[in-house]
Amino acid sequence: MNFQNPLFLLFLLLVPLIVYFYKYYSDKFEGAVIFSSERFFTSNVKTNGEYKNKILKVIEVVILALIIVATARPQKIDELVKSKVEIIDILLVLDISSSMLADDFSPNRLEVVKKTAKEFIESREGDRLGILVFAGQSFIQCPLTTDINVLSKLVDEISVAGKDYDGTAIGMAIANATNRLRDSQSKSKIMILLSDGSNNSGEIDPTTASNLASEFGIKIYTIAAGTDNSVSRIPGRGLIRNEIDIETLKMISKETGGKFFRATDKEALSAIYDEISILERSEIEIKSFTTYYELYRWFLVPALILSFFYLFLKRYFFKVAT
Repeated sequence: MNFQNPLFLLFLLLVPLIVYFYKYYSDKFEGAVIFSSERFFTSNVKTNGEYKNKILKVIEVVILALIIVATARPQKIDELVKSKVEIIDILLVLDISSSMLADDFSPNRLEVVKKTAKEFIESREGDRLGILVFAGQSFIQCPLTTDINVLSKLVDEISVAGKDYDGTAIGMAIANATNRLRDSQSKSKIMILLSDGSNNSGEIDPTTASNLASEFGIKIYTIAAGTDNSVSRIPGRGLIRNEIDIETLKMISKETGGKFFRATDKEALSAIYDEISILERSEIEIKSFTTYYELYRWFLVPALILSFFYLFLKRYFFKVAT
């Protein structure tokens, strides 16, 4: 409850003073017939008189308190807040070629990518996210959804592609991801492409695929994952040559209005996802509506009713002379 004129509530401090006055000093100021001794009256007469007097004084104090509170204009405030959030559609496009088993990231590139991808997903509550994985071919791991729990579980299930599907088809991955995002009604359509190799498979080259994504208003952030060493080791398979096509990834991001990032360790990859998250924040439009309900009637009406009751009680029931 709120009060429009709260200073009027200070008059409530008069109530205990009035009660004190009624209790100890009012007899001196009331008009009464003075008798030489109380023995002319029975105890019942005296008790009834005191009882009636107390009832009337209590009603007077209650009426005064109600009028003071009503004058302070109590109000009930209902505030309605409407918020409009622009949802962003984000598709994670992750490389799962055999080179992602390289241990230059501990325990390997793929596990670090999965861990940081989950952290990013959990930070984007309210947006629609999906996952597409690719090697020599691309596969949709999870279509666009707002269910973070489902996404996280499906990230855990990602594994390196088998020998039959090995390779790095970046162009095809972008084309298939574009096909998933092109019909989106969201104003912001984002693709985050992470790869540790160069395009060596697929029917569509990265340049053509990037142009296609740009035509549908899709922005692509590209991440080159892997250390700067010329070779890396895959446990059980020996050494592999690092062949990250940085120039192609830079071209993809530039063509679509995105940004290129280089991740050489887990901390750098986490920082990249944090930066992308900041760059692609939803804009929230908030409208506030406030409604005021006047409550003074709930105090003034009872005060008025009590006033009539007081007059009736005093004049016709207690028959007190005025």
